Amino acid sequence: MFMRNLTMMTDLYQLTMMNGYLHHGMQNNRACFDLFYRKRGDIMAYAVAAGLEQAVEYVKNLTFTKEDIDYLRSLSIFDEAFLEYLASFRFTGQILAVPEGTVVFPNEPILRVIAPVMEAQLLETALLNIINHQTLIATKAARVVQAAKGDTVLEFGLRRAQGPDAGIYGARAAIIGGCQATSNVLTGQLFNIPIGGTHAHSWVMSFPDELSAFRAYADVFPTNCLLLVDTYDTLGSGVPNAITVFKELRERGYEPKGIRLDSGDLAFLSRQARRMLDDAGFPNAKICASGDLDEEIIWDLKAQGAAIDIWGVGTKMITSMDNPALGGVYKLAAEESDGRFVPRIKISENPAKVTNPGVKQLYRFYDKNTGKALADMIALEEEDFTSGEPIEIFDPENTWKRMTLCEYDARKLLVPIFENGELVYALPALSDIATYSKKELESFWDEYRRLTRPHRYKVDLSAKLYELKHSLLANRR
Repeated sequence: MFMRNLTMMTDLYQLTMMNGYLHHGMQNNRACFDLFYRKRGDIMAYAVAAGLEQAVEYVKNLTFTKEDIDYLRSLSIFDEAFLEYLASFRFTGQILAVPEGTVVFPNEPILRVIAPVMEAQLLETALLNIINHQTLIATKAARVVQAAKGDTVLEFGLRRAQGPDAGIYGARAAIIGGCQATSNVLTGQLFNIPIGGTHAHSWVMSFPDELSAFRAYADVFPTNCLLLVDTYDTLGSGVPNAITVFKELRERGYEPKGIRLDSGDLAFLSRQARRMLDDAGFPNAKICASGDLDEEIIWDLKAQGAAIDIWGVGTKMITSMDNPALGGVYKLAAEESDGRFVPRIKISENPAKVTNPGVKQLYRFYDKNTGKALADMIALEEEDFTSGEPIEIFDPENTWKRMTLCEYDARKLLVPIFENGELVYALPALSDIATYSKKELESFWDEYRRLTRPHRYKVDLSAKLYELKHSLLANRR
């Protein structure tokens, strides 16, 4: 792991609230918070949860240094008793979360915190920062990979990411979303994942001519020769010169990897390049494409018969350009009183912002015959839906929409991560997370993952939770 102390990476109001809790003797009151996201159009009809490993690192390293406390003292807004409290601060609570790579839907708890309210409050900003970012990029990557329909997708976004962390952890998230490799060498080193890349136009321009540049590259990398052919004239010189070098490589006992196209009409150029390579005796040479690609462009190029095998996707994936924020939130769901948790609900004139109260668990039901996901249910912690008995589920917005599940398997999606402040979860390798994520995505019918106008997946509330929510709403009127 890449460990560092991010304790001070928080909003000021988290600290002022903590000071207030201590001042009023509330520091030991336990609270339950849920982290979830709200739907924002088709793009976020589903999400691929990511960032848990970095969230774990953050929680494990929660500690205020002397320098931190001296800085906070210099602001002259905090009680000295509060600053003394921070000197021995550590997380002592419980965290449950869905494993990284899990497919989640709007309003479903991705992560649940139960802890003394001061501890739970502090976690909000950093957890949202970490989970929001990586979940956003993993989801964008999953959409790009879906559009590629089985072709290899590489993450090429480091130069366009919003800073080093966004580049490093965005590339990590892209692997979770289904990318097979990244151009980011540091991410490859940190997380033991494949890295890939070729050369830039500047390499070609640094030699007297294109053919010389290709020969020089092939001389250095004879077993991994993939040439960028659009510096001057893709079909007039780039592909012919690449073929010349490929023939020379073959005479030396090596087979070329292929070519890369970075500009122009990629559908037309790839089809023509494919024909030229095949006619020259190189049917196995791959064609890689890059240049401001995203899922919509890739989908269109595939529909136009583009002969592209590998997609290098950068800016629009690493920044999630068309949807640059997940919109995840962290909301109070319950508070402990006299040894029991009392549900809390946030009410808004916007129905989408009314929260689900109580300490909750998330269930997913699968068809026993196909293994495909049938529906999810947000339920209260004390409920159990793993018995296999028939269950009637209903749409919480349109309650007349009901169905009975009979032949199903059920699993709890929220699993223990921290208990009493101690890590109890074995963090998997990134490659294992990517494998799990692929399996997760494949467990949903295609209609739920359509790039445009996807069918709405069933996310229901248990009858008990539905009744609790509406009783709280009624009592507030």
